[in-house]
Amino acid sequence: MGSFSIWHWLIVLLVVVMIFGTKKLRNMGSDLGGAVKGFKDGMKEGGSSADASAASSAPAQQVTGQPANSDKPTIDVEARQKS
Repeated sequence: MGSFSIWHWLIVLLVVVMIFGTKKLRNMGSDLGGAVKGFKDGMKEGGSSADASAASSAPAQQVTGQPANSDKPTIDVEARQKS
């Protein structure tokens, strides 16, 4: 009851081919393959650039209770919406 036989899968495949057609299924397969390849390339580039930037950047400043520029006045800015 839980598993399908080969005949069930062949009927499902036949229905899918009748609904979408072979050309559309082939295009969807190539698009999916291109998307997976692009994702893998992006992960490789993202990992290498993040590692390189973390290694080459200066160490972060330590956050203290008092601001670093305590002698400079604070400027308050009010945001306005365009009308």
